[in-house]
Amino acid sequence: MKHTLSVLVKNRAGAVAEATDVFRRRGISFRSISCAETEDFDVSRLVLTVEDHEAELESIADELRAQDVVAMVEDLSRRDFVDRELVLVKVDVTRETTTQIMQVCEVFRASVIGMGQETMTVEMTGDTQKVDGFIRMLRPFGIRSLARTGVVAMKRGDDD
Repeated sequence: MKHTLSVLVKNRAGAVAEATDVFRRRGISFRSISCAETEDFDVSRLVLTVEDHEAELESIADELRAQDVVAMVEDLSRRDFVDRELVLVKVDVTRETTTQIMQVCEVFRASVIGMGQETMTVEMTGDTQKVDGFIRMLRPFGIRSLARTGVVAMKRGDDD
């Protein structure tokens, strides 16, 4: 099962490395990792997505909570939450394929953000499954370059 963890860390040098080291020591790799400051400049939100390792997650959360740099740890997978990811894709384009690529973009509500003589750069946001589907649809045209942000997530509703 996929787990999405939200970890609030102090916005200082080494805080993210210290928090993620808990996973490294246990040999757990991330499917996704993203981090940026929150509405409070002194705090950053670290969003980590891991597969399986359910048995270890509670002890990992406890170990994180014990760290001086960590303010809060929450397994969002146990709550109602929203997550999104941004992808930028530079895809090969010809006169013959432009219309088809534009149709794919329309279906996925993607935006064209750049054009070259031989390429089109598009951006799209959605959950991981939608991003994966978008990439699959563009692969036959030839992807020159691709960049994904990683998942960002938060609880739904009025809770922080």
